[in-house]
Amino acid sequence: MEISYNTIITAICVAVLLVYTWKLLNWAWFRPKKLEKYLRKSGLKGNPYKLLYGDLKELTDKLNEAKSKPINFSDGIAQRINPFFANAINKNGPYPVVLITEPEHVKEILTKNYVYQRQTHPNPFAKKLALGLAKLEEDKWAKHRKIIQPAFQLEKLKHMLPAFYQSCSEMISKWEEIIPKETSFELDVWPDLQLITAEVISRTAFGSSYEEGRIVFELQKEQAEYVINIIRSVYIPGTRFLPTKRNKRMLEIEKKVQTTIRRIINKRLRAMEAGETSKDDLLGILLESNMREIEQHRSKDFGITTIEMIEECKLFYFAGQETTSVLLVWTMILLSLHPEWQTRAREEVLQVFGNEKPNSEGLSHLKIMTMILHETLRLFPSVPIYRRRNKHEVKLGELSLPAGVLLIIPTILIHYDKELWGEDAKEFKPERFSEGVSKATKGQVSFIPFGGGPRFCIGQNFAMMEAKMAIAMILQKFSFELSPSYTHAPYVTITIHPQYGAPLLMRKL
Repeated sequence: MEISYNTIITAICVAVLLVYTWKLLNWAWFRPKKLEKYLRKSGLKGNPYKLLYGDLKELTDKLNEAKSKPINFSDGIAQRINPFFANAINKNGPYPVVLITEPEHVKEILTKNYVYQRQTHPNPFAKKLALGLAKLEEDKWAKHRKIIQPAFQLEKLKHMLPAFYQSCSEMISKWEEIIPKETSFELDVWPDLQLITAEVISRTAFGSSYEEGRIVFELQKEQAEYVINIIRSVYIPGTRFLPTKRNKRMLEIEKKVQTTIRRIINKRLRAMEAGETSKDDLLGILLESNMREIEQHRSKDFGITTIEMIEECKLFYFAGQETTSVLLVWTMILLSLHPEWQTRAREEVLQVFGNEKPNSEGLSHLKIMTMILHETLRLFPSVPIYRRRNKHEVKLGELSLPAGVLLIIPTILIHYDKELWGEDAKEFKPERFSEGVSKATKGQVSFIPFGGGPRFCIGQNFAMMEAKMAIAMILQKFSFELSPSYTHAPYVTITIHPQYGAPLLMRKL
C-alpha cells in the first residue's frame, strides 16, 4: 500500500503536537502536582495548586491592595512590600514555593551556590535587563567573578572617589541655588538622588564616555519597568514571538543599549591597542583583567567575549545605580525622622572632614555613618527577596526537597523578625551595629542586604563608599526634616522605592 506524502506530513505534525502537548501538561499540571505531593509528605503546608496561575492572582491582588494604602512608620514595611509572603507560605505559578526564614537554612542555601542556583524567569524577555554576573551559574559564574573582582577592590575604588565627588558636588550646587537662605524649602530629593547615582555609574564605568553612558541608563530604566511586569505575570510559551508593542520596544531598547556599549568598548580597545595606558574606571579595569587572563592562559576561552562584556556593563548600570539610590533616599528619610541621629552623623562628619572634601581614609573612619547605613539596609534592604532553585534532590535541615523547588528567602521578613532582632525590630536603632554586623546578628545569617556566601554582591564596597560620600557632603551643607506632604508608601520595583517620592524640608547650614 502506498502512503501519500500528505499522510506522512500529517502523522509527523500529530506526533509533534502530542509531544508538545505532553510537555505542556507536564509543566503546567503533572510535575507541579507531583512536587506538591512530595512536599506535603515532608510536612509542609500550603494552598493546593491551581492550574497554571497558582497563587499569582492572589499575590498580585494583595500587592495592588497594599500599594493603594500608605502606612505609618511604626507599622514596618513587610506587610506592604509583600503581604502575600508576610501572611503565609504559599505557591506561585506552576512551581511550588518554600519560604526559608531560618538563619541556618539561609546560610546553607547562600553558601552552597552550586546546589542552590538562582531562579530565572522562563520568559527570555525577562533577561533583557542584564545577563551579567548576577545571572550566571557554576564555572561560567566563577570565570566572570574572577575577571570582574579586581574592578571592585578597595584600592581600585579609591581612584573612583573623584567621580563620586564630582557628581555629588553638582547635586549640592544645584540645591544651593534653589534653596533660599535662613528658611526651609520643600524639595523632593528622590529624583536628584537617582540622577547622581546614574551619573556616578556613568563616570566610574565609562570615564570620559559618561555622556554616552547616560543614554544607557535612561534605556535601562525603561527596560526595567517592562521586566518587572513580565516577572509578575505567567509566561505562556511562545508569546515572546508575538509582535506586541512591548516585545518590539524591548527588542529596540536591547539593540540601542548593545550598540552604545559596543561603541564605547571598541573605542577603548582601539586606544589600548594604540598604546594608551588603561584607565581607572570600571571598564578599563575589566578590559585589562580580561586581557591578562587571556594572555596568562594563552587562550581566549579563559576570557569573556565582547557580548558578555556588554552584559556586565549593563549590570553595572542597573545594579549600581538602583542599589545606591534607594540606600541614599531611605537614609535621608530616616535621618529626617530621627533628628538626633542626623545631628550625631553631622558632628562626626564635621569632626573628620570639617568643611573640606571627604577622602577615602576619612570615609573609612565614619563609625556612626556606617551604623546608620547598616540599620537603613536592615529596614529597607537592597534586595527584598532572594530566589533559589535546588538543582538536585537535597536535604535542608530536616526537610527533604525534590529537585526543582523554588526557595524564597524573604530578606524583609528576616530583617524584621523579633526573635532575631528583639521586640524593637521595626524601630530605627543604629546602635544595634555599634560593634559591627557579626555582633548585631549574634553570628547568624540574619542580615543579608547584599546577599551572602560566595555570591555576595560584588559591588557592596562601591555602594557603601558612594553612599558615605554623598551623605557626608549633604550633612556638611544642609539639615533636613520630613515635609508634611511626605507619604510613607514604600513599594517594590526590583528594589524598594518611595512610591510618592521623598519631599523633605531642606535648610542651608
